Amino acid sequence: MMKAYVFPGQGAQYVGMGKDLYERSEEARVLFEKANDILGFNITNIMFNGTDEDLKQTRVTQPAIFLHSVILAKVLGDDFKPDMVAGHSLGEFSALVSAGGLSFDDGLRLVAARANAMQKACELQPSTMAAILGLDDFTVEDVCQRVTDIVVPANYNCPGQLVISGTIAGVDAACEKLLEAGAKRALKLNVGGAFHSPLMESARVELEAAILNTSINEPICPVYQNVDARPYTDPEKIKHNLIAQLTGPVRWTQTMKHMIENGASSFTEVGPGNVLQGLVRKVDRAMPASSAELA
Repeated sequence: MMKAYVFPGQGAQYVGMGKDLYERSEEARVLFEKANDILGFNITNIMFNGTDEDLKQTRVTQPAIFLHSVILAKVLGDDFKPDMVAGHSLGEFSALVSAGGLSFDDGLRLVAARANAMQKACELQPSTMAAILGLDDFTVEDVCQRVTDIVVPANYNCPGQLVISGTIAGVDAACEKLLEAGAKRALKLNVGGAFHSPLMESARVELEAAILNTSINEPICPVYQNVDARPYTDPEKIKHNLIAQLTGPVRWTQTMKHMIENGASSFTEVGPGNVLQGLVRKVDRAMPASSAELA
């Protein structure tokens, strides 16, 4: 029986997230307060009492989801015994910290640096993302290649759901062509910019410097990384893949398939929301998938 643990990315946040952990666990309280100090602003107050609008800012969203996930994994203690881990986009950092590859402090600093760099990249050029439903991956890839403006496949979420990312003109043109090609829906997403696309290059350069200056250890189990959906334990390769992740696609469909092929017998989602459980079921309806919870 091999247990797979998965960690959510941006979009899973909600007002009140992590409050139960703070109230029920002394260990969680200490880590949340430490996070406020490291970040230099009171993120716990925004998480527990802020508005949806406050939580939607990339510089807040990413550390908030990271903290909820990582602190929950720590508080689970001996109940957290992964045979393999993966995280969706930002969640890759949560997975790495939870599997012992990165310290809590370094992980949070990297996530804050990533969020700030991405926010700056979003402000440089208006850009967006859209979810394409009901088409095969090849058709979406083919249409993106034929659009003249920048637009690329960004999140392979599950069969029949691929998110594209690029300039506003590029995404609009691709959505129109994809609907003509038979997509059931093309939904523009309420995001700050074109994540996992070439438009994140300035953020990638900024994050690369931070990652290369951070010590990464061998994790306690393989970490399946977004860029190629393969398992890694080598710290240098993990660093390389974390850097490439900002401008490369999140191959989540492929990640789940590889985890299942390599023996995953159950998936546990660690952090806010339950989006990843739904994606697991789209890949394998019979696969047990649940949320990590405090006893």
